[in-house]
Amino acid sequence: MNTENYERKIKSDRVGKDHFFKTRFQSPIPEEERDTFTKLNYFDADLDYRFELELEEFENKESVKIEDTGGNLRDFLKWGKFSFEINGQSCILNAYKSNETETRLFIPFKDATSGKETYGAGRYVDLEEEQHKLGNQWILDFNMATNPRCAYSNNYVCPLIPFENILKVEIKAGEKNYK
Repeated sequence: MNTENYERKIKSDRVGKDHFFKTRFQSPIPEEERDTFTKLNYFDADLDYRFELELEEFENKESVKIEDTGGNLRDFLKWGKFSFEINGQSCILNAYKSNETETRLFIPFKDATSGKETYGAGRYVDLEEEQHKLGNQWILDFNMATNPRCAYSNNYVCPLIPFENILKVEIKAGEKNYK
């Protein structure tokens, strides 16, 4: 993949998201902060955090409950896991779906930047089958890692990160702390 084209695409995606957050009523940025909002904080795009991986799909999709920031339990199916290496360290992240017909994989995670450079409660990567799957390979790109909506406002309730998706490595990619 051409680094220059990749960086240009990531930048374009981020400009679009920043515009949405500043101008749209669906923005998670509180309305009273939108006049002064300019953009989100991001790590520089880095191809070292983009992986093409096979999902090790679980034969038996375990039904799990994930607590959210409101203290409620949400039902998910533990769909499979991704195995990869960052800076010489082996990593595994579980992928979840909200139901059996869902085409999106939800990958919540915390890493060694959580609570320092990134949102303390963790970040998410959402993978849409139509956009992020090529044959039997998924594109797991941490440059697309986002903060949950509750990072911007207490008006949102968001799933917390399952213990098994807490990584010891730094993922210096994607969104940083909002403020």
